[in-house]
Amino acid sequence: MIPVDTLLTFVAAATLLAFVPGPDNLFVLAQSALFGPRVGISVTAGLCAGLIVHTLAVSLGVAAIFQTSQVAFDALKSIGAAYLIFLAYKSFTAKPDEIGSGREALKPAWQMFARGIVMNVTNPKVAIFFLAFLPQFTSPYRGSVVLQMLMLGGLFIVCAFLYFGAISLVAGSLSQWLRRSPASQVWLNRVAGTVFVGLALKLATTHR
Repeated sequence: MIPVDTLLTFVAAATLLAFVPGPDNLFVLAQSALFGPRVGISVTAGLCAGLIVHTLAVSLGVAAIFQTSQVAFDALKSIGAAYLIFLAYKSFTAKPDEIGSGREALKPAWQMFARGIVMNVTNPKVAIFFLAFLPQFTSPYRGSVVLQMLMLGGLFIVCAFLYFGAISLVAGSLSQWLRRSPASQVWLNRVAGTVFVGLALKLATTHR
């Protein structure tokens, strides 16, 4: 059993880390601003599902592959960067009436959920971060280290969901106002496309 003081320290650290601007924060912000809070929550749920994958990978030792294998690291980040470029293309080529009519906002929740999963899972830096962060709060003297890391990963996911969910609601309310103007819609899509290109470049040039 992990001591309460250790859990509180972990939650405080996880909460602070969630506030640090990063790819996931910007991704949720862009999607929520484009399509509204419901879509933002769906993307947030997908990102958190991706964190479940990383937690399991770290707990089972799979994440160590990305820390030791340059080929695996490069392959995964290339997939992630290509996906972000695809999203950027869709943003740059979207027409104002596609958002104003609500057709984009009516995308199935599972589709946006899947978008969040792909965004998170294809970032090998998340796996390496979990590999470095979670073990610091575990101890073999407290029982199964795997169970401890699963528990800590779950707490991290809860913190991330609450923070990203708040971003979704705030940015989503902005979306409702911006979608009233075609010019604002075009501007918002270009900003989102630029964000996606920036995230793709950052991911493509990142190192272990």
